[in-house]
Amino acid sequence: MIYILLLLNIIFLVLGQTLWKIGLSGINFKFTVNGIIKIIISPYILGGLAIYSIATILWLYILSRTELSLVYPLQSLCYVAAALIAFLIFKESIPITRWFGIGLIVLGACLVSVK
Repeated sequence: MIYILLLLNIIFLVLGQTLWKIGLSGINFKFTVNGIIKIIISPYILGGLAIYSIATILWLYILSRTELSLVYPLQSLCYVAAALIAFLIFKESIPITRWFGIGLIVLGACLVSVK
């Protein structure tokens, strides 16, 4: 059950980041009061915050039920999922060196999950 909740946590974290990226697309963000207000009232940014909040509640529950040394390394799969979203949705070019690093993360997550 913890692994299912962790998978949901990862999905929500990446979905929140994806919504933030969409919300920031085409916006010239400036660190001014008006710039910050403009970003905060964006539906994508607000949606991302809501989803990130759900992910945080899930994470707190997961932490209360299992070992940090197990689930925290597994949460690094967020990087893998985010890279796939960047490649598939945002059409980002990902160099081979980055794919290699992503592969190492997957390998590390597999090794961490073995008891």
